[in-house]
Amino acid sequence: MLITFKSKAAADILMYAEHAKRLLDLLGKDVARGIITAAETGAAIAKLEAAIEAEHAREAELAAQREAETDDEGSFDAENHRQLAAKTVSFGARAFPLLEMLRAANAAGRDVVWGV
Repeated sequence: MLITFKSKAAADILMYAEHAKRLLDLLGKDVARGIITAAETGAAIAKLEAAIEAEHAREAELAAQREAETDDEGSFDAENHRQLAAKTVSFGARAFPLLEMLRAANAAGRDVVWGV
């Protein structure tokens, strides 16, 4: 199922519900229908940015662990890591369009709605 985020401050954003759910859960919102008021946009931006930073830190820690895990010859399988990374979309990349919409809505004093 697709969710369409709308705001008079930015173009509509389409997102799969399964991906939108993680973002909206962070904000304490229901995936089926909801609103982030203009007054809530500042706090929503801060929450998403904090979650993105935490995810970056977690990814950096995992990358360091992978590099530390070497095979018998002491080499790191960088090609396998690159292939895995190419197949994965990060949380920050998924959150970016909504984060930009929230920033625009905050600057314009507009709400963000979905499911309406």
